[in-house]
Amino acid sequence: QVQLVESGGGLVQPGGSLRLSCAASRSVFSINVGWYRQAPGKERELVAVFTSDGSTNYADSVRGRFTISRNNARDTVYLQMNSLKPEDTAVYYCNLHWDYGPHYWGQGTQVTVSS
Repeated sequence: QVQLVESGGGLVQPGGSLRLSCAASRSVFSINVGWYRQAPGKERELVAVFTSDGSTNYADSVRGRFTISRNNARDTVYLQMNSLKPEDTAVYYCNLHWDYGPHYWGQGTQVTVSS
């Protein structure tokens, strides 16, 4: 079993920044790990992830504004979100999974972008 605990969400004005953290109960190195989000009435979507080979994938809607990073010593993954827009409002979830294994999810953290 893997535990994932997100933090760092909140209310921010358009154009502002937030940094999300995801603390894992195991190593986040050489594994698929990253961030998804779900807005009201919409399906959960990929935001930014590290793949098991170390590459990164970003949704087109966040590329250039969001940056995923990790601290392997702390088993933590981060999502730096800049130039936030109202359409970024969603619950953000941390996800971890092996290439052919089960998916693990955190409890989610709310991000609201509003003036």
